[in-house]
Amino acid sequence: MIISKADLDSITKVSCSQPHAVLGMHPVRKSGKRQAGVLVRAYLDDAKSCEVVDLADENGERYHLKKLTPDGFFEGFIEGRPDVFAYRLRIERYNGEIRQFYDPYSFLPTLSEDDIYLFNEGNDHQVHNKMGAHIRVVDGVPGVSFAVWAPNAQRVSVVGDFNHWDGRYHPMRSMGASGVWELFIPGLEVGAKYKYEIGTRHGYPHLKTDPYGTRFEAPPYNASIVCDLGAYEWNDGDWQERRASTDWKNAPISVYEMHLGSWKSVVEDANRPLNYREVATELVAYLKSMHYTHVEFMPLSEHPFDGSWGYQVTGFFAPTQRFGSPEDFMYLVDTLHQNGFGVIMDWVPAHFPTDSFALAQFDGSALYEHADPRQGFHQDWGTLIFNYGRHEVRAFLIASALAWCERFHIDGLRVDAVASMLYLDYSREEGQWIPNQYGGRENLEAMDFLRMTNDLVHKYYPGTLMIAEESTAFGGVSKPTSEGGLGFDFKWNMGWMHDTLEYMQKDPIYRKYEHHQLSFGMLYQYSENFMQVFSHDEVVHGKGSMLLKMPGEPISAKAHQLRALYGLMWMWPGKKTLFMGSDFGQSSEWRYAGSLDWHLLQYPDHEGIQMVVRDLNRIYRDVPGMGSGDLSMEGFEWINSTDNNSSVITFMRKGESKTDTLVVVGHFTPVSRDGYRVGVPWPGYYREIFNSDAKLYGGLGFGNGGGILAEKEAWDGRPYSIKLELPPSSVSVFRYEG
Repeated sequence: MIISKADLDSITKVSCSQPHAVLGMHPVRKSGKRQAGVLVRAYLDDAKSCEVVDLADENGERYHLKKLTPDGFFEGFIEGRPDVFAYRLRIERYNGEIRQFYDPYSFLPTLSEDDIYLFNEGNDHQVHNKMGAHIRVVDGVPGVSFAVWAPNAQRVSVVGDFNHWDGRYHPMRSMGASGVWELFIPGLEVGAKYKYEIGTRHGYPHLKTDPYGTRFEAPPYNASIVCDLGAYEWNDGDWQERRASTDWKNAPISVYEMHLGSWKSVVEDANRPLNYREVATELVAYLKSMHYTHVEFMPLSEHPFDGSWGYQVTGFFAPTQRFGSPEDFMYLVDTLHQNGFGVIMDWVPAHFPTDSFALAQFDGSALYEHADPRQGFHQDWGTLIFNYGRHEVRAFLIASALAWCERFHIDGLRVDAVASMLYLDYSREEGQWIPNQYGGRENLEAMDFLRMTNDLVHKYYPGTLMIAEESTAFGGVSKPTSEGGLGFDFKWNMGWMHDTLEYMQKDPIYRKYEHHQLSFGMLYQYSENFMQVFSHDEVVHGKGSMLLKMPGEPISAKAHQLRALYGLMWMWPGKKTLFMGSDFGQSSEWRYAGSLDWHLLQYPDHEGIQMVVRDLNRIYRDVPGMGSGDLSMEGFEWINSTDNNSSVITFMRKGESKTDTLVVVGHFTPVSRDGYRVGVPWPGYYREIFNSDAKLYGGLGFGNGGGILAEKEAWDGRPYSIKLELPPSSVSVFRYEG
């Protein structure tokens, strides 16, 4: 035995942080009676014998290694070969099988010093293509490179179905003070399951999934799976070019928000949800029929608990295995793109769950999270908060955002729970939070992280939308970072949503006392780039469905109110987002474990609501000035916002030409008003292009015969007016034709 007892124990007892210094082939100088040569060591699972095969020798000369321990430590000195040479290991297993393979400990690191430096600095924007597991060819040899950040680990091993999940046989190399551990394992292929076994100062090792993993096994095993995402052939080049050249702030955006697992199910197959490929066909047809422009998926990142709806993420780089493989998800996105639909995905950098197999206490310490629970524990959700001030954590999250755009061609990220990121005292009492360095409540590190993420996504993937779910009055969320803002493209308009729903839920008798709730939103409408939204959050936890929020009985009365609400939403400036099921008036609250109630579409009230949303989308997309005027004060003008006694508001949506002008009349009492006069700017004909009370939609059919001529009678401060019949609880839209 040449190896020292200490070195041997460091390998067999799994305490070595530099296994390449012990294992593999090493030159030995001439010393005393010993000639120069090479020393070869290997630690192999299930090996009865081991030989070194010289690849440069035509006859494949073999050198026998001596087995030093029963669990497979081999060593041998090859005299007269002073230089390291290319070789393979040839083993015989106890079952008689003969295998020949390259030695993992014969390869140099797959990460350069620059890679490590940029990662630690937080400035490597391609870190997702270096950390984690990647199919590579190194020195002509195919295999898989592994890299993981665990600075407080005593040692790290790759374990998997290729080594019986035994941490003794593939220990990783420490890359010094960087905290990165690395190993190239030749011969591994796509489909191999693996985890990291991390030895900590606290003794018993932790088994952790790969933070940068791109595919995962289903719970309860949760193993990471090696995959090759570069193999998929995309066919969405035309869409990508169109997306990059589109000014989305001045284009119509109507988003269908959906939870993929509860959209539709296959009745014949135990009511299982549609998979990625099945959804692709059916979703394209639905989006086309409804004239949406985008679909937004609630988080499809890997997550262990269905009841979190995807918002407690353990795989920040991996589409969930619930609906298929990463390639299947690519097919879904590709199909949507080829049919002209953008894909937005919910992204959750605000927090992560405490599951022991994932990021929590990753290397035995608070690595991705803050150690102090006043900074690192989210009391509302029982989750952990990222430490945005740590360079490597920031690099990890930014890489996640960029990877979804790069690998999966995602067109937008809706960033969840931004308010919880911005405020150190979010949902905390006095004494439960730590102020920033200036004594304030703003999370300065989170703000910097958001700015950097938004800037980098826009830089590398032009036309990609960054959308904030931010529920406070924090200033500048959608202003460019160059102007001191956070750099988002759009912000969900939570204030308008709350005010409008509160108004609509009131008995119409009392609405005149709350008339300001219809008009107040215009005071701040242009302070941000707003997206009007009724999301999944409004139809869960006992809040009732959109339909059942509406006052009145029977269902037809509620449907009447809901059609008017949607008319107001689509005519109000701002991009649009509506949750699935709400666009046909689902009666029950949304449930994540079952399909939408599609059977309701056989009833006129529900079909009518769906047709209203369809036609509003079409008007929104087709009328010039609607999309381009969403964010411009010049695109909106009040006619009358103060008629609280009648519960009527009137306004104009304006385009570049007069014939792009829409006159919108919202009437929110259940009575018909005949002879209601509305001021208009020009003489001529105003065609009625939408009436939420039309019989087509299940309404009563009151209205104005398809249009009306203006009269030269001054009203509402304008020289002309139109005399209307206002249907009960309705929104009517008139387009000026000259």
